Amino acid sequence: MRVRTWPTLLLPAALLLPALIPAPVPPPPPPLPAAVSDPLVPAVARTWPTGGRPTVLRGWSPPATPYGPGHRGVDLSATPGTAVRAVAAGRVTFAGRVAGRGVISVELAGTGTDPPLRTTYEPVRASVRKGDTVTPGTPVGTLEPSGTHCPDGCLHWGLRSGNTYLNPLSLLPPWLLDGTPPRLLPVLGVPLP
Repeated sequence: MRVRTWPTLLLPAALLLPALIPAPVPPPPPPLPAAVSDPLVPAVARTWPTGGRPTVLRGWSPPATPYGPGHRGVDLSATPGTAVRAVAAGRVTFAGRVAGRGVISVELAGTGTDPPLRTTYEPVRASVRKGDTVTPGTPVGTLEPSGTHCPDGCLHWGLRSGNTYLNPLSLLPPWLLDGTPPRLLPVLGVPLP
């Protein structure tokens, strides 16, 4: 009879151990940057400009001076050909090319008159014209390739009040930012029909 030593007894167990350990769970997607609460910006958006909830590739970073470095909007992940949608009701104030890139500007309804807020989308091949009225979710164009800015494609979404750049994420209500659906609460004191 042959006597087994500890190393020969442990070898089969060591070979089975990896099969018993569950595979690592991939990490959750990174959270969206929190929108800066801004009294100048009402949360009038009712959809993301790309339709679904995208990844924010580059956040808003306001310049310290009018011509200083910074990022005057946010870059949202999207592939060329993606439908770009109006985030809120408004009127198209520009749809054309600027420095070879397609740009669409929409003046947002219900955001004041002196001056009203204006959101911009680029690079977009416009399907709307200056003067068209849009509602939340209305397709305004399709995303064009962005060249070296975002090699895999992205939509640059901006927001301005006059000449002041603002964070476009602050247009989104919390239920769009965090991805949770709104909850209906009971109405108290109202008789049933």
